[in-house]
Amino acid sequence: MAAADPSSFASPACCLTRHLHLRCRVDFGARALRGAAAFTLRAEREALRCLVLDTKDLQVFKVTANGQDAKFAFGEKHKFKGTPLEITLPFELRRGQEAIIEISFESSPQSSALQWFTPEQTSGKKHPFLFSQCQATHCRAILPCQDTPAVKLTYYAEVSVPKELVALMSANRDGEMPDPEDSSRKIYRFRQNVPIPCYLIALVVGALESRQIGPRTLVWAEKELVDKSAYEFAETEAMLQIAEDLAGPYVWGQYDLLVLPPSFPYGGMENPCLTFVTPTLLVSVIAHEISHSWTGNLVTNKTWEHFWLNEGHTVYLERRIGGRLFGEQFRHFQALGGWRELQNTIKTLGDTNPVTNLVPDLSDIDLDAAYSSVPYEKGFALLFHLEQLLGGPDVFMGFLKAYIQQFAYKSVGTDEWKKFLYSYFKDKVDILDKVDWNSWMHAPGMPPVKPTYDMTLANACVALSQRWIKAKESDLGSFSSADLKEMSSHQLIEFLGQLLLEAPLPVSHVKRMQQVYDFNAITNSEIRFRWLRLCIQSKWEEAIPLALKMATDQGRMKFTRPLFRDLYNFDKSRDLTVKTFLEHRACMHPVTSMLVGKDLKQDQ
Repeated sequence: MAAADPSSFASPACCLTRHLHLRCRVDFGARALRGAAAFTLRAEREALRCLVLDTKDLQVFKVTANGQDAKFAFGEKHKFKGTPLEITLPFELRRGQEAIIEISFESSPQSSALQWFTPEQTSGKKHPFLFSQCQATHCRAILPCQDTPAVKLTYYAEVSVPKELVALMSANRDGEMPDPEDSSRKIYRFRQNVPIPCYLIALVVGALESRQIGPRTLVWAEKELVDKSAYEFAETEAMLQIAEDLAGPYVWGQYDLLVLPPSFPYGGMENPCLTFVTPTLLVSVIAHEISHSWTGNLVTNKTWEHFWLNEGHTVYLERRIGGRLFGEQFRHFQALGGWRELQNTIKTLGDTNPVTNLVPDLSDIDLDAAYSSVPYEKGFALLFHLEQLLGGPDVFMGFLKAYIQQFAYKSVGTDEWKKFLYSYFKDKVDILDKVDWNSWMHAPGMPPVKPTYDMTLANACVALSQRWIKAKESDLGSFSSADLKEMSSHQLIEFLGQLLLEAPLPVSHVKRMQQVYDFNAITNSEIRFRWLRLCIQSKWEEAIPLALKMATDQGRMKFTRPLFRDLYNFDKSRDLTVKTFLEHRACMHPVTSMLVGKDLKQDQ
């Protein structure tokens, strides 16, 4: 086995969990998951007597091995990694031998993996709601497990919930039945036959309905949202077919979409068979989550230091899908927007910050705090640069398809990826040797080389942003609504993104921009987010309530954290910002609340 995972206590070098049989009960009153996890475990070395699993804020009541009682003890609690669970087997296992380890457990109401909603917090207002988010290291806050992406397992689950609710998991549905122990409940069954890392185990429970939008796709949402969602995501099958054409067959069976309450901390989560998405979504996010079915879910980063292998390749595939749908100029325009996003992230984090390395050192780093666009956009930039060096999009896609075939169902590190790249392009080793690998992988800040971008769609954005940056007070009359007439929503996002990289505009400029462009009336969240940041950075007081509203009406960390940060840095809004955060904290997702609390110096 390669170097151990610094984010996990489990030791895959000793033994591997191959299958999980989960039986559990969702208790909305106690805000807990209670049940038994039975792991099929294979010894990877001789004379195996003990093993260590990851846990976080869990109670463990009993452990058995092949039906015999096994001794267990908790190790020392770590500030963010949780607590190791040390199990001593009542017998020795030889290398290659299997045993079934069953653990009775209960999660905590404070579990960092689960968000519980009261009926009032849902669209329907009648029933409670629960969803999980395990990436990167929160599966251990639901059940004891080897919570490292180096280990993959299949699973079967039986979940008991109140009978008026529906349970769904990151698996294919395998029927339902009344709960024999409680007539007010029913049991839903799930089967995942493709081995997955624990971070892809997912559960949602709520008053959900579905609509069929394709031969292998249902959209699930609360009744109030389901028809609108079915309409919004109608392109899903077309995108799945393009992805299969690019990357190879889709192996997961069903591809369903689940629309979550707006407090979900990410735009989407690629849970197998059931992508989680927020209502604020663009086509590119669905293309991104679909792409993860190959890069991330089928071929997985071995540890979180190699997260760029998941995300860089997925962004690359997502933009290839966009290029098929909207043309090559659009793909280049999206790629340039990604470069801008990377510049913005590095401006925030600092260009000597080691978490901006493509392959960072994560020993003693809290992964939630280190999460950023770097693995996505620096990873994509490297692949886009290689595409241009090695012969263009079709040649490079041949490599990506071969890489997916080579490492399907496995977990992989950067060294293995690079070795495969060199063997695939063995006739172009001289070109590969000219790449500054060390700077790309192990240096902080922006990449050593900027790829070449087709500027056709970006030129209008650059020209307009430059006009605003250079405008004096006396020039403000020269702007009019006609400036935006030919621009798409993607171009508006890029125009505002360009302005955010510069020093803040004078407040007179943003007031005039509102007069002529009426950005306050735009509901597209990507545009609104950048516009409100621009206003707050320019210290326009009238934007404060709008920015606070956007920061609290939805919970995507990509929007919520920067808005709260900008509001906190504006002296006129600091106190109100802290007060608003403290009022909303209880309704926020646990990870979002923790990170915004850090940003606003309100750590508990």
